[in-house]
Amino acid sequence: MKQAITGNAGPKVRSDIEVTLELTDSGGAELNLKSKVKSMYGRAIEKQCRELLEFFGVKNAKLSINDSGALPFVIAARVEAAVKALTGTEASFLPEMIVENTYHSARERFRFSRLYLPGNNPGMFLNAGLHSPDGVILDLEDSVAPERKDEARILVRNALRAVNFYGAERMVRINQGERGLSDLESVIPHNVHLILVPKCEDPDTLRMVNDTIVAIRKREGLHETVFLMPIIESAKGVEKAYEIATATPDVVALAIGLEDYTADLGVQRTKEGHESLYARNRIVVAAKAAGIQAIDSVFSDVGDMEGLFNNVLSAKAMGFEGMGCIHPRQIAVIRKGFTPTAEEIDKAKKIVIAYRDALAVGLGVVALGSKMIDPPVVARAVKTIDLAVRLGIVSENWIEEAGKE
Repeated sequence: MKQAITGNAGPKVRSDIEVTLELTDSGGAELNLKSKVKSMYGRAIEKQCRELLEFFGVKNAKLSINDSGALPFVIAARVEAAVKALTGTEASFLPEMIVENTYHSARERFRFSRLYLPGNNPGMFLNAGLHSPDGVILDLEDSVAPERKDEARILVRNALRAVNFYGAERMVRINQGERGLSDLESVIPHNVHLILVPKCEDPDTLRMVNDTIVAIRKREGLHETVFLMPIIESAKGVEKAYEIATATPDVVALAIGLEDYTADLGVQRTKEGHESLYARNRIVVAAKAAGIQAIDSVFSDVGDMEGLFNNVLSAKAMGFEGMGCIHPRQIAVIRKGFTPTAEEIDKAKKIVIAYRDALAVGLGVVALGSKMIDPPVVARAVKTIDLAVRLGIVSENWIEEAGKE
């Protein structure tokens, strides 16, 4: 192949660049730049492109660039992808890792909302963290066309180093099979926090992914754990949910993908969700039995905020602790739905205080009003208050403060 085209161009494209690279036998590096900001940034773009060609050892080439406001990390990714398509080089040009991207995650952190970002669309990366999702998912699977997956992998790698996601958990959804293992080689060294494993149907797949991650971490001298979130998207996966949830200690959450699940069943997905009730319940039970978080599917109607909120309340009532979202406007609605209400917090406080007071005087039976309180009810109340404390809604010293009232 003598020519490679990478990136995106068009009237609706922003923050991207289309690169057309043709290797030649002589003549040096010839550049042709088309950009609306050429008068301001043209020299900088051309300088970067020449430096990239020199880095990859490309001496003779024609490079045509159609710029739509791409940042340097995007330009670097697009040129690298084009060079690799033509030469097969294994060299990689890594942007500097910004200090804002050196934070780590935790097993028990909130995962109320996780925002999907198509892995080959840099325009959606740049401000994603400003919407305050609990996690951002740089997606290399369903949102990327098969012929663009190699260049998306390079772009996602660069984004992990150069884009500030403002504290969101940095997630990557990899592809299936060997392509997914190649995805891991590209992203694991760059402080990815969590890997989503799509269409997971058996624990062996998850163990293979985990073993690959461990090997990469050892090779690169990385000490932080990379967590796993398998996504159940088929009848077989549902039936093996608990085995998958317990396949490795690094699994922190179990998610369900209802679009693929209902397609596997041969039924239509509905807003009421009767067709997926069994599967969702099964996922929650498997996750709770394994001691991990249960994460619900995305709500695909981005214009129906009332429907989304009702869906979140339903998911919360079932035991889910988060869900995916495909538009930033869904984030606040999801967080509101999973946050304990003032009434829930007040009731939980009364239960905990009543239980504490009863134990203090040696009572074996605890009552709140006319209702008896047993240990599971108290445990649920304690969990509600702990969540409210972690969200900053309730003070850590709430019991002492309540005693002063």
